[in-house]
Amino acid sequence: MLVFEKSRAGRGMSMLPACDVEIKKPSEKDARQKELHLPQMSENDLSRHYTELAKKSHGVNDGFYPLGSCTMKYNPKINEDMAALPGFTQIHPLQPEHSVQGCLEVLKKSEEYLCEITGMDGMTFQPAAGAHGEFTGLMLIKAYHESRGDEKRTKIIVPDSAHGTNPASAAMAGYKVVSIASAPDGGVDLEGLKAACGEDTAGLMLTNPNTVGLFDKNILKITEIVHECGGLCYYDGANLNAVMGTVRPGDMGFDVIHLNLHKTFSTPHGGGGPGSGPVGCKSMLLQFLPSYRVVEKEGALAMEKAEHSIGEMKEFYGNFLVVVKALTYLMTLGKEGIPEASQNAVLNANYMMNKLKDLYTMAYDEVCMHEFVMSLEDLKKKAGVSAMDIAKGLLDNGIHPPTMYFPLIVHEALMVEPTETESKEVLDHAIEVFRKLYNDALENPESLLQAPVTTPVTRMDEVEAARHPVLKYEFES
Repeated sequence: MLVFEKSRAGRGMSMLPACDVEIKKPSEKDARQKELHLPQMSENDLSRHYTELAKKSHGVNDGFYPLGSCTMKYNPKINEDMAALPGFTQIHPLQPEHSVQGCLEVLKKSEEYLCEITGMDGMTFQPAAGAHGEFTGLMLIKAYHESRGDEKRTKIIVPDSAHGTNPASAAMAGYKVVSIASAPDGGVDLEGLKAACGEDTAGLMLTNPNTVGLFDKNILKITEIVHECGGLCYYDGANLNAVMGTVRPGDMGFDVIHLNLHKTFSTPHGGGGPGSGPVGCKSMLLQFLPSYRVVEKEGALAMEKAEHSIGEMKEFYGNFLVVVKALTYLMTLGKEGIPEASQNAVLNANYMMNKLKDLYTMAYDEVCMHEFVMSLEDLKKKAGVSAMDIAKGLLDNGIHPPTMYFPLIVHEALMVEPTETESKEVLDHAIEVFRKLYNDALENPESLLQAPVTTPVTRMDEVEAARHPVLKYEFES
């Protein structure tokens, strides 16, 4: 039941003291024409309502959550504790710089650490999330070409194995998107890239490792080809948790990168945010960065705006408390712990993939990075059980489904990301469940076509839900 359906007139949970100042009501034209709908409940009923909802949801604290390309991992609670300190929460972005030196140090130190990890020369924390960071990076590329009077560069190259937001961000920045198909090995087709590059190329957007979980072995050649035609190289760093501390995008030839602090660097991911998508760049792009960066002046920290800034991408300095969590994570793990985390992510993914590939068809049967993609196309032909059906079956076993039907270049795809925080015991249980579901598909396919049957909400009519969604509660007039 919804909270509105549990509402009973006259019930409440607190008594506010009488107002001790004069009450000012809005003018007639600005006043509500209908009474505001608010649920009326006791504190006891409301507490039980939200506890009931919590029991029906599934998160990383409940069980395995291998949502590919999203990094739904456990995040240490010390990071939350640091972000809750009054010295970080009880400040205002318009305070004088001398009164927030500790906060400025957080931004300065985070920039230094993340630039060291990515091989960049500077960074802005203003973008609110990944796609916002993509758009910011593309605006830097545009500003760079325009500053040189090179306005013929109107196209951005995006491989078909990139994150889905890449072409959308490029189009939003005013560019024409040129898609190139993947090579048989899952990487960028070099001949296709060469054919797409020209005097009208502004840049390349590359997700690496890509959405099939592979690190492109031709990465240095790719950036060389783009640079030779005068374009810049953008690195989608959403999958950086697979390579951080081992290789640096800046050393691969990339000029600009965005990071997902809410995926790689420990902020709970999902549920609407907050996120953080800082953008790092090489020195020739620093003059275009948005907002302010922290610099040292006369023995103190201060804010300084880039000379030819592209302008504000968000109010003030981004989601600051997310940066606090990321810095805590970085300082806790240290120089040795960062690469160990990424190596464990790769180890877990390869362990799970190799334990399943005798049954499930792997889209690319080679060493993967932090995630792998299975194709259930053969199983669907053989038993009539789809990737969606296997995903529904996982729900009955207490496991959140992996990403379904993405990337689009793999038919009947399931994209699995175990993350670095799961133990061998958890992975072994998940492997056992996957294998059981495969056998069920062959021996009793109807059981999967009906799944899930043990969840609070069982199998839904997803076509009806998509075509006729109920998006709001209708009150009685």
